[in-house]
Amino acid sequence: MKIPFYRQESGVKEHDSIADILDGDDLTCVEDLEDKFKKYIGTSYALATSSGTAALHLAMLALNLKRGDKVVCSVNAFVSVPEVVRHFDAEPVFIDIDPASYNINLDKLEEYLKTHESKKLKAVVITHIAGQCVDLDRLYEIAKTHDVRIVEDASDAYGAVYHGQKIGSLQADITCFSFSAHLKNNICNGGMLVTNNDDMMQRAKLLRNHAVKINDNSLNYIYDVVDIGNKYTMSQLDAAYISARIDKQDTVIKKRQEIAKIYYDKLVQSPHISLPDITNPDHPFSLFIIEVDKNRDSFARELLKEGISTGLHYMPLHLLTYYKAKYMLKVNDFPVALQSFQKILSIPMFASMSDIEINYVIDTIKKIAKTRV
Repeated sequence: MKIPFYRQESGVKEHDSIADILDGDDLTCVEDLEDKFKKYIGTSYALATSSGTAALHLAMLALNLKRGDKVVCSVNAFVSVPEVVRHFDAEPVFIDIDPASYNINLDKLEEYLKTHESKKLKAVVITHIAGQCVDLDRLYEIAKTHDVRIVEDASDAYGAVYHGQKIGSLQADITCFSFSAHLKNNICNGGMLVTNNDDMMQRAKLLRNHAVKINDNSLNYIYDVVDIGNKYTMSQLDAAYISARIDKQDTVIKKRQEIAKIYYDKLVQSPHISLPDITNPDHPFSLFIIEVDKNRDSFARELLKEGISTGLHYMPLHLLTYYKAKYMLKVNDFPVALQSFQKILSIPMFASMSDIEINYVIDTIKKIAKTRV
C-alpha cells in the first residue's frame, strides 16, 4: 500500500467552478473569494495573493519594513518567514521554541523584547505549527506592553479556532494564510492577507499590483505608479477552486480531528514514540507530529519502504547554510529547537484518508517501533 503525506481531494463543486471560469467572460472570482473569506474568518478585510509567501511579503510592505529594521520570529518556521524579511535588507531575529507545541517560546520572546527596546524593532511573526496556537491572550498583552506589531503566519491554521474565534479575527495586526500548506502538493496555489486595519489594507491593496493607480474617470489603460510594489495577485482559476472549498473547510478539520483521535488512541502505548501535547481543544491538525526517540531518519526510511510518506516541520532556521553563515549562528544556539528537530516526524494527515489507510499507518508505525532497541 502507498500512502502519500498529503492527498488533495476535488469534488463536483470544484470541477464546476473551474469549468465556469473557463467558459465565463465577466470574471470576479478573486473579489468573490475575498468577500467569502473575510466572512468565514470574521475579519474586516481580506486580500487574495498568489501564494502564502506573497501574503507574508505583502504584509512586510504594509508594515513599511525598511533596511535595518528587525523582525522577530521562531527559529522553527518555514524559510518563507525570514526570507521575506531579508528581501527588505531587514534582519530576522530568531527565538527558541516551546518543546511541547514547537511554537515560539513566549517567555523567551518577552525576555528578548524587554532587553532589546528599539525603534528598529518592527514586528513579531508568529507561526502556528500544525495549527496549534500559542497563548494568544498572553501574546497580545506582550505586544501591547512593548508596542510591537504582530503578524500571524496562519499557513497551518486555516480555519483554526481560539476561544471560539477563528484565527485572523483576533488582535493580530495582519494574519497571513496559505492555501498550499508547506510540503503539501496542492493542485492550486494562493494565499490571503487579512486585517482589521484600514490603513494597512489600503497600502497592501495598492502594492499588490505594482502600485498601479487608475483614475476612475479615465480610460482603463491610463494609469500611474505611485510606489514600489510587485505582482502578488491570485489567478481567477485558483480563486474559483479555493472558493469552492471554503464551505468544506470546517468539515475537513472535523475529519482530521477524528483521525487524530484514532492516532492518539492506538499509538499512545507504542515504544519509542511520543505524541503531540495538545493544549487547544479546537486544534485543527493540519499536521500530526510525532517524536521518535532515536534514529528518526532511519524510522522515516523504514516507513517509506512500507509505502508511507512523511514530512518534517521544520528544519530549524539556524541550521540552514544562508542564515548560519549570515548571522554566524552555532548549532547549539537554540537547544530546544535542535533537540526537537532530531526527533520530530510528521505522519500522513488528510481528510480523505480511509479507515484502511489510517490503520495501515498505525500498524506500520507500531511494527517498526517494536524493532528499535
